[in-house]
Amino acid sequence: MVKNNYWKHSFYNKEKTNIQSYTNYVNNFFVKKRIKNYQELWEWSVNKTSDFWTSIYKYYLEENQKLFNVFDYNNNKPFFEAKWFKGTVIKPYSYYILRNLFSKRIKKQDIAIIYKSEKTEKKSISWGELYDYVKKAQKYLISKGVSKGSRVAAVLNNGPEAVIYFLATNSLGAIWSSCSPDFGSPSIMERFKQIKPDLLIITDRYYYNGKTYDKKTLIQDLKQNLKTLKATLVITENTLKELKKENLSVGDIIFQDIEFNDPIWVLYSSGTTGKPKAITHSNGGMVLEHYKALGLHQECVKKDKFFWFSTTGWMMWNYSIGSMLHGCTLVLYDGSPNYPTINVLWDYVIEADINHFGGGASYFIACLKKDLKLKNNFKNLKSIGSTGSPLTEEAFIWLRENIKKNLWLISLSGGTDVCTAFVGGCAEKRIYIGEIQCRMLGAKVEVYNSLKESVEKEIGEMVITKPMPCMPVFFWNDKKNIRYKKSYFEEYDNVWRHGDWMKITKNHGVIIYGRSDATLNKGGVRLGTSEIYKNIEFLEEVEDSIIVCLDLESGKQFMPLFIKTKKSLSVELKNKIKEVLRKNCSPRHVPDEIYKISDIPYTISGKKMETPIKKILMGSNLNNSISKDAMKNPEIIDFFVKFKEKELTRRLKAK
Repeated sequence: MVKNNYWKHSFYNKEKTNIQSYTNYVNNFFVKKRIKNYQELWEWSVNKTSDFWTSIYKYYLEENQKLFNVFDYNNNKPFFEAKWFKGTVIKPYSYYILRNLFSKRIKKQDIAIIYKSEKTEKKSISWGELYDYVKKAQKYLISKGVSKGSRVAAVLNNGPEAVIYFLATNSLGAIWSSCSPDFGSPSIMERFKQIKPDLLIITDRYYYNGKTYDKKTLIQDLKQNLKTLKATLVITENTLKELKKENLSVGDIIFQDIEFNDPIWVLYSSGTTGKPKAITHSNGGMVLEHYKALGLHQECVKKDKFFWFSTTGWMMWNYSIGSMLHGCTLVLYDGSPNYPTINVLWDYVIEADINHFGGGASYFIACLKKDLKLKNNFKNLKSIGSTGSPLTEEAFIWLRENIKKNLWLISLSGGTDVCTAFVGGCAEKRIYIGEIQCRMLGAKVEVYNSLKESVEKEIGEMVITKPMPCMPVFFWNDKKNIRYKKSYFEEYDNVWRHGDWMKITKNHGVIIYGRSDATLNKGGVRLGTSEIYKNIEFLEEVEDSIIVCLDLESGKQFMPLFIKTKKSLSVELKNKIKEVLRKNCSPRHVPDEIYKISDIPYTISGKKMETPIKKILMGSNLNNSISKDAMKNPEIIDFFVKFKEKELTRRLKAK
């Protein structure tokens, strides 16, 4: 067991960290009073917004460039009217990745990408090969009329083809948008129709859990229904071989000059409660943010091998590509994390000699629950990253005890909205069990109580009170920013409400308690769902769970808990669950009733769907409450519809 509830990770060497080198740079060129530690650096970064983002630009992009209009904003304007580096011309994101090669920081023979799937062995692509592949892909795109502002829609596996065609698309100033091939046809069309794509790039099949899924029908559906398409490129198992054989034309890759705020990609919200938001980010904002986040908060350096288990439909795919800005080798895996066994990703860490390993918190918790014993020596593993949902204290301890005693555990929280994290890691800080290490540089993250006062050391709403360049430049087709305002600024005047339930700790760290829009309001006391999950899902009988709190017509409340278990839901098990919650949390955390369910509803990106389920159970129209096509397991919704019709009818009408 860990003494004092914290530990110091082995990666920390103050004089050799990226964060210390950057702090020295700031001390030399931007401040009069020397900054001594991370907390002081963070305070400077959020109080001197223009100086901070200028420093990131000069530190990473171009030290000698004169910059104007760095931050055009005043507090009387809404966030989305903030203008960053207005009029500044830059190169596209892909240029800053490939300039590692131009500058000879990386050699042609160094490895750029390592990849593997359920069906293929580990392979690699050198930086020199990557350049040639991108050049050939760009040639194809130009032949199909793709240019600055064109939209390229992609439905691709998490393999090198997706990275190659993204870099080629971006190099031309065109706009990328991708979905994972496990999305259903209606869900993909609902997303892509919004942006009216010029070109479709799509895989002919994908593999998952040992099964092959043919996508010929999807290809035909999209070609027929996306009326703006000028061409469709189908990716097969032979695409890389065909690209390799193709003769190179004279000349180099073209990198289109663009303005800082020109769009880079369109990401989509989960779409569980309505039409997915088409979230559009800027090239400049993503370049600066990913240099900062992956360089200063995850300590990526050249030749590090960076892996995050993801699909092309999750923002962590885009975020992972940011590691290549730093000259890292990007490591990809396509398939199930549980096939053929739950060890498959841990085996890959050893096989690919991964330095930074990232995954969803639910994956690490699943490894804990299976009591997975890992005997390998992860000697070159620098960090473990976790995101997607809160990581439990038990999972913190399991990772330390099973992976590495002095492990640097980086828990992140942010999202598709910004394609990064607001809170994350810091190499100079201790790891406190259950805490995220810090608020990230440039992110003025605060906690508001019920009186809209900024507080620390108490639970409240997570808000961001200053703009950041990584915030969306707009939502596609969102006239007058109506959906944009509703998404983030409806609750507080000119303050970004992120929708998380959070506390800033005495260590200047952060604890996330789950989504605030799914917060349990029991008798006027607000409870975080994660407190319940982390306590009951630690029980061997409970595989997974979901809980909601419903306001009845009688004025009373009903808080049902649904559990997935292979055991029978006996009186003894119910009492055991209730006793654990009563003892470890409080009597208010104890559910009114417990029900057995065959599965727990999740989005395709792996988020529990408390809010949509609550809406269904409260009687909202099913079509307005949930989009089944955005779900991993839509069949489970029938259970909740029947539950509402039968079990809740009596309770909702109870006097």
